[in-house]
Amino acid sequence: MKKIALIGSTGSIGTQTLDVIRQLPDHFSLISLAAGRNVDLVVEQVLEFQPRIVAIERKEDAEKIKQQVGENVKVFYGKEGLIEAAVVQEADFLMNALVGSLGLEPTMQAIEAGLDIGIANKETLVTAGHLVTEKAKTYNVNLLPVDSEHSAIFQSLEGNRLEEVEKLIVTASGGSFRDRTREQLKGVSVEDALNHPNWDMGAKITIDSATMMNKGFELIEAHWLFNIPYDDIEVLLHKESIIHSLVEYRDKSVLAQLGTPDMRVPIQYAMSYPERLELRDTNRLNLWKIGKLHFDKPDFDRYRCLSYAYEAGRKGGTLPTVLNAANEEAVKHFLDGKITFLAIEKHIEEALERHQVINSPALDTILEVDKETRAYVSSRIG
Repeated sequence: MKKIALIGSTGSIGTQTLDVIRQLPDHFSLISLAAGRNVDLVVEQVLEFQPRIVAIERKEDAEKIKQQVGENVKVFYGKEGLIEAAVVQEADFLMNALVGSLGLEPTMQAIEAGLDIGIANKETLVTAGHLVTEKAKTYNVNLLPVDSEHSAIFQSLEGNRLEEVEKLIVTASGGSFRDRTREQLKGVSVEDALNHPNWDMGAKITIDSATMMNKGFELIEAHWLFNIPYDDIEVLLHKESIIHSLVEYRDKSVLAQLGTPDMRVPIQYAMSYPERLELRDTNRLNLWKIGKLHFDKPDFDRYRCLSYAYEAGRKGGTLPTVLNAANEEAVKHFLDGKITFLAIEKHIEEALERHQVINSPALDTILEVDKETRAYVSSRIG
């Protein structure tokens, strides 16, 4: 029985993590959960899974939850509450399913507590990959990838030697607007952007998929998870999302991991690693039904966020922090209807161009740059 701490329980990855726990009660139990403001769903989750600790964003919501879940559940709130939920003494594994840089500090503290971590919160490695991976080595903690692309790479590396890798090939669906030109992106609606053809994801990640910033973040994440230079990480457009990523070795053999688009597969593998458990409620991959798979090179002028990510990753230091913070702020304003879809790129580019890179930043510096970048982007939009 593996005891799971889950932060980000009401989002897409969080609810699917709970579905895995629900299907495999003899293998996993939920010790703690943390969420934002969805009080009703949190109460449902607590009543079903009976965690010992619950955390919510606001104090007033914590009081509401206390009244509904009974005295056996400790309810916390705010940043301190989030860390309480992430670092639980009895836990074996933390699933970081948060969206955004909010997941960085609880991840660092969970590493110090010796918990293996399922990394679904890519912004943690984007903003502070050098700190997270170094600390994980120091405390002998496993960082287990949950993104389908990184899980595919992780699985394709199993039993092989990293020094024999020629390159990593990260696949991308192309997002909601993959068949549109830049001219056709003018004036697209939030609703159009949220209509992803393959995956059921949260709003922010779906917008990042449409801009390809999500793939840019995955590029940086792959660099830190697998210690591969950026020049040896390639992005490949693959509309069907059947091949989740590939690894090419120096003898030119290419290993890939395939499966139907279902995030519960990489979620479960991270939680059960090194075991593979049966996942009953998912579709079997029948290639004869699919018939054809399609591939293409990404156009870096069409998907400018991808080029920003390569630039930020290669320069390093605090630039990936700026990339993430500017993107989060711009996407938030797009979802609120305050800027256009193409303006997301404009605000990210402005933030990157004005920033003076600080090399090998400490955590305090990263948090300060994150805060300052958000304020700058918000002021430009305002």
